[in-house]
Amino acid sequence: MKKGQVTIFIVLGILLVGAIAFFFIIRQGYLPNIGGSKEINPNSFLESCIEDKILESVGILSMQGGKINPELFQTFKFDEDTKPWNITYLCYNQNSYDRCINQEPMLINGIENEIENYIKSDVKICFDELEKNLKKQNYEVNAKYNGFNINLNQRGIALLIDGEINLIKNGENSKMQNIGVIVQSNLYNLLLVAHEILNSESQYCDFNKESYMMIYPEIKIELFSNSDGEKIYSIMERGIENIFRFAVRGCVIE
Repeated sequence: MKKGQVTIFIVLGILLVGAIAFFFIIRQGYLPNIGGSKEINPNSFLESCIEDKILESVGILSMQGGKINPELFQTFKFDEDTKPWNITYLCYNQNSYDRCINQEPMLINGIENEIENYIKSDVKICFDELEKNLKKQNYEVNAKYNGFNINLNQRGIALLIDGEINLIKNGENSKMQNIGVIVQSNLYNLLLVAHEILNSESQYCDFNKESYMMIYPEIKIELFSNSDGEKIYSIMERGIENIFRFAVRGCVIE
C-alpha cells in the first residue's frame, strides 16, 4: 500500500472517531466551547429536569380519566392495579334510560391544562436552575419567564417556554429562544379513540369496540361493566404499555 493511501486512511479514521465523539456529546446535551468548557444545551437541560414530572402527571391522568382530582368518578381497582383509582365519568347521566352527556367535549385541551397545572411550579424551578447554571459558566444572564404551554400531538407531549434568555460573555451577545422539550408519549392517540367512544356513547348508548378494533387493529379496547349499567373503558395501543381509562354512565335500566 502506498504511503499516500495510508495517510488517507489515518485521516478518515480520525474523522470517524471525532464524529462518534461529537454524536455522544450532543446526546448528553452539551456542546464544547472553544475555550474547552462545556456549554449548556437549554433544551436538553430542561428535558432532564422536567421529563419525569411530566410522565408522572400522565400516569395519574391516564388511570383517572384525564383528571388529577376528579369530582365525578367511581373508585375501582382492577386485578393488575396496585391500588384503587378514582376513574372519572367522561360521559354521565344519573337518570334511567337517558343517554349520557359528554362531560369533556374538549378532552385533549382539558388534559393539556391538567398537565400544566400539575407541573407549573416544577417548570419554573427548572428554568431558574438553567439560569443559575448559565451564570456558573460565567455568562451575564438576563432571563424572562412568562410561563409555558403544553401541547399534545402525535409526536408526544410538547412543552414550550414562553420566554427567552439573553447572554453576554467575552463581549459577545447571544439569545436563547424556543426553549422546550418533547416527551415521547402515545397519550394523544389514545385520547382520539376516547373521543370516538364518547361520541358514540352519548348518541347511541353504546360503542362497538369489536368493529373499531377490526378497522384499527393496532388499538386494543377493553370494557368492564357492572349490573348498574356503568362502564369502564380501557384503551391501549398494542405493544405499548400506556393505557387510558375512563368511566361512562348512561342508559341505565334499573
